[in-house]
Amino acid sequence: MAATFDVQPVNRFAGKCPPLKRPQEIAYFSYDDDHKFRLDESSLKYFYPPEYSHHLPANLCDGFDTFQKHDDSIDEHLDSLLTTIMEMEKAEGKRSEVDFITWRGMVTKILTAPFDHFSKFEMNATLFQGTIFIEDCHEAKVADQGRQRSQPSRPGAHSQDMMSYWGYKFETLCVMPNTWGETSREFIENRHKHIVSNKAQYCSVVKTGFANSSLIIGGEVDAVQTKKPYDPEIPGSKDRPIPWVELKTSEVIQSDRDVLKFERKLLKFWAQSFLLGVPRVTVGFRTKEGILTHLQNLEVLKIPGQVKNGKGTWDGNSCINFTGAFLDFLKKTITSEGIWKIRRLEKSPVIEVFQVEPSGHGRILTPEFINWRQQQIAGEVMRML
Repeated sequence: MAATFDVQPVNRFAGKCPPLKRPQEIAYFSYDDDHKFRLDESSLKYFYPPEYSHHLPANLCDGFDTFQKHDDSIDEHLDSLLTTIMEMEKAEGKRSEVDFITWRGMVTKILTAPFDHFSKFEMNATLFQGTIFIEDCHEAKVADQGRQRSQPSRPGAHSQDMMSYWGYKFETLCVMPNTWGETSREFIENRHKHIVSNKAQYCSVVKTGFANSSLIIGGEVDAVQTKKPYDPEIPGSKDRPIPWVELKTSEVIQSDRDVLKFERKLLKFWAQSFLLGVPRVTVGFRTKEGILTHLQNLEVLKIPGQVKNGKGTWDGNSCINFTGAFLDFLKKTITSEGIWKIRRLEKSPVIEVFQVEPSGHGRILTPEFINWRQQQIAGEVMRML
């Protein structure tokens, strides 16, 4: 039988939220141009807007026929995140003791649930050594993507694949592999001609928390404005905020209805950035035809205030309070090993949590990670004897 957590009414989560610690990067990894895992920051990109290269307006449809798209039909589980945490623990000589380990996307779905009434999700979870590990249910995700692609587009509208491509094209126009001073003028001025690929990624791994719950979250970061401030020679530099930039596209605002649509988009923009400690979102505004016209920079921590003073379609404090309460509910519900489902149906007022396998960890955890953690526990026991 499923345990349920009520999403509505939202007003019970209103009010000030408890003080939050800024998410702190504790590790990172990259996927290279072939989407191969690398335990380094080789795929870190630097932000340099296309307007400085005189490339506006720009057609975001250009290059779609040569797009090198990552095959997301393969279920990657938590593998890269677990390998990164394992190597960090080996280097530090201690286990990461947190309540949850997951991808940013999973927490984004939870954080936005109170105001995203059309959202639906299905996640897999398992309990191991006091930590709940959560991943996307790949089968449900692929099925949903198939349904979306099968839906007919509006007459004259671009395909879903093309509209998804616009975001990657925008990123290509905005980023460089090195800082401005270390990048050739030829590279900067020819970014509009570069082949677009979404295979290479830089992923930040942060430690953060909501109310009584601690989390380690991994997620892709689009770019950084300047060099990361961490210098092993400078005490305390690791605690400085990193000037990340999240890159997003949105349709040009021309009416009150467009304002409402943009505010709803801002919910996801804010949630994704807030969770990794990204301070700024740069939005590329485009026409319905995919012509990039101008950019706007948004300070992430000010976005909820902008919405409150605008149409008021969502409230950041309510999202944070809801997430803290839901994570407490998960800890009280997922109290044994096995495989658990965390599911919300479309337009449903509740999130369901139920066990589907009574033992083991399925494919959520890798054998390497389990063996490493068991060795750690054995070592701790031996030291106590």
